[in-house]
Amino acid sequence: ERKKDFDGRYSVSALHLYNNNIKLAVVRRAADERRLDTQKLRQKRRTTTAAVVEDGEASEEEEYLLPRFTAVTVPPASFTARTVWLPRKRKKFAQENQDSLLILLLMGLEKEEARPDSDGDKGLHGSLAVSVHAFSDLTHISPVVFLYLLKECYVHGTCKATKKFRALQHQVHLVLYNSPQPGPATFIARCLFVLPVFGIYCDGFSHLIVSALHRFRNAVTTAEDSSISKVLAARLFIDIVEGSLPVLDERIGVKILEVFHVTMTDMDEAMSQLKSQNDSRFDTGKAYVEHHIFKLVESQAYMTAVILLEQFSIRQSGHSFLVKMLDIHQYKAAEKWATFMGKEMLCTLVKEYVDRKMLKPAYDIIKKNNLKQDFPVVYFKCKESSLKKLAEKALWDLAETKAHGDEQLLEYLVYLAMEAGYSEKVDELCDRYSLEGFRKLKEPEISAQHSRYLQLNELITKDIVWVDEVDGLHDATSHIEGCKVVGLDCEWKPNYQKGSKPNKVAIMQIASEEMAFILDLIKLSEDVPEVLDNCLTRILQSPGILKLGYNFQCDIKQLAGSYGELSCFKQYQMLLDVQNVFKEPCGGLSGLAEKILGAGLNKTRRNSNWETRPLSQNQLEYAALDAVVLVHIFHKVRNHAQSAPPASAHGHEKFEWKSHIISHMDNAKKTKKHWKARKQSKPQQQQQ
Repeated sequence: ERKKDFDGRYSVSALHLYNNNIKLAVVRRAADERRLDTQKLRQKRRTTTAAVVEDGEASEEEEYLLPRFTAVTVPPASFTARTVWLPRKRKKFAQENQDSLLILLLMGLEKEEARPDSDGDKGLHGSLAVSVHAFSDLTHISPVVFLYLLKECYVHGTCKATKKFRALQHQVHLVLYNSPQPGPATFIARCLFVLPVFGIYCDGFSHLIVSALHRFRNAVTTAEDSSISKVLAARLFIDIVEGSLPVLDERIGVKILEVFHVTMTDMDEAMSQLKSQNDSRFDTGKAYVEHHIFKLVESQAYMTAVILLEQFSIRQSGHSFLVKMLDIHQYKAAEKWATFMGKEMLCTLVKEYVDRKMLKPAYDIIKKNNLKQDFPVVYFKCKESSLKKLAEKALWDLAETKAHGDEQLLEYLVYLAMEAGYSEKVDELCDRYSLEGFRKLKEPEISAQHSRYLQLNELITKDIVWVDEVDGLHDATSHIEGCKVVGLDCEWKPNYQKGSKPNKVAIMQIASEEMAFILDLIKLSEDVPEVLDNCLTRILQSPGILKLGYNFQCDIKQLAGSYGELSCFKQYQMLLDVQNVFKEPCGGLSGLAEKILGAGLNKTRRNSNWETRPLSQNQLEYAALDAVVLVHIFHKVRNHAQSAPPASAHGHEKFEWKSHIISHMDNAKKTKKHWKARKQSKPQQQQQ
């Protein structure tokens, strides 16, 4: 009957009694006498057990239901005195080992309610965490029990390993304030010594408690605790290196030295203890450390060697050591070593980088260590290279910020703008920084650049129309509805802050072969959102207008994110993404225009501030050109494909665009449940 009625570990609200050799169970008794339903009796016993353990008292009826349990009064050594009910067969053990049993009882595990985290997570819902009263006083708790309970908490948690690790790391950091003896640092050091008992959990738990101590040490620790823990940490490092603690790798040994702030004096003390036990072949800690560093260098473990050299302030190695690290691409170790050695070694590292044509890391070292005066040529060469990369990406505003007002760099930036044909940026920089003479000197070069790019007046017969009010919006919609093919594009102000939310789409360009309309979406969405929604719905969802875009998936995402309240950006019909038709490997729309129309596009203004009002004429022409050129590319290729013979060498007869048209698109994400239901409904529809 006992075996039949036993149903595993019983959970209680205040604490769990869980051990491989101790399982809390309630055995049914006198069910026939009381003539109670088995299920009701079992539930009643569960409730009674929870109440008894929580209250510490039992009535006569409750004692009847708990015949094999006896009361043990816990002394108030570390917790409030209370009565706890234990199995009778454990009574003798409980009386002889009250302190140890108290730990197992009162430092148990319990369910923790879900708490929303700062990043919006749902918290540790359903995971096991240390109970509210657990670890409230660590005065009489041994390291092995402390680690055992952490292991139980980790093993029985239901959330993912990384999340559990972080939660326990935070928990350990908090409980170190609760009076571990003789001190928190020493307590953690002793925990590290007993960690090998926990097998596969050893490595992870070593990182957990060491990182928690690292956070704690920044708050409170005593001089006595610090001195004892440092010697223990030195012994730990030696044991790890010598293989006495094989389950702990050398990385955690080095981390222990850093966290415990072990010095050469502490190593000497640890070696003297080993020597007194006839367990050391080195007279001093310095001899041991230097011998170990030599072995690390021989095995090319340079980063570990550098950390130890820095930890114990050993400055014996020099230039040859630096070169060895660079030769095998150990750049981080080399930089760490040079930083530790000082300015002379940093200058040597910069020269090595320059000789190896590694300008970017050389520039980083110069900037980080304020070596601009020592390497002016290298510094400006690197800065110019950085500005050129930004200019190639059309990040002119960011490039100007990176120049930091330096006249030499600003002149180089003006030259780059001239080379790109960005005349208004040239004027802007010259006016802002008084570079008139430089502008006049280079004016002929500016005009020469324009001939390399397509001009808007080559493609449209009429003008650009700026639309920011109702009447203009209605006129634009009427004109576009009379077209069979239009080009679409949109622009927004770039955001240079990494990880920040993108800015709203500022303008939308819709162009035919004759003219281009530029819609001020920001103003129209604020003034007349209903009219804007209606007009764009008529255009974007019209089955009679073929709408051309280039990589328009990105624009669709931006539009929907910027104006989620408008329904016009949620569905499209007759949309053709030209990029999917041609699949140009490089060059983008400019490269495609050069291939089809004979000239590319000037993309230097693509990262302009599109929220400024009014936009410059150059900005308007750039924006309109991106939409207009799509229409001309489409007509040029389609007309050529229709008129070319089947064996044309140009291959335009293979221009298959109809299969790429998107007839309907809904930006709303479909759930798995939706697609599963749709899949199940298909056979039923076929049968009907």
